[in-house]
Amino acid sequence: MKQLKYFAVLFMTVALLSSFGCASTATKESTGEYFDDSVVTTKVKDALFSESTLKSSEINVETYKGIVQLSGFVSSQANMDKAVEIASGVKGVQSVKNDMQKK
Repeated sequence: MKQLKYFAVLFMTVALLSSFGCASTATKESTGEYFDDSVVTTKVKDALFSESTLKSSEINVETYKGIVQLSGFVSSQANMDKAVEIASGVKGVQSVKNDMQKK
């Protein structure tokens, strides 16, 4: 009976410690957040690709905890503004950081 108690305590300890591996920290995303950010990135890229006035291949998209970063070189300020507007309208985007530069 004592062995069963020790085994149960050991099992619970291992289960608790392994759950910390999926938790997020200030500098690391949890597994769920990483998946959510991947979905947001894909949606933003799709929205940018669907806009015929933009060359979506010029714009790089990265997402971290719902904050989308746009980078790359675009041909005009109007294209920058349009890309930020499109990215801001995507569901799941908390804010957009514009690191794009004009050619």
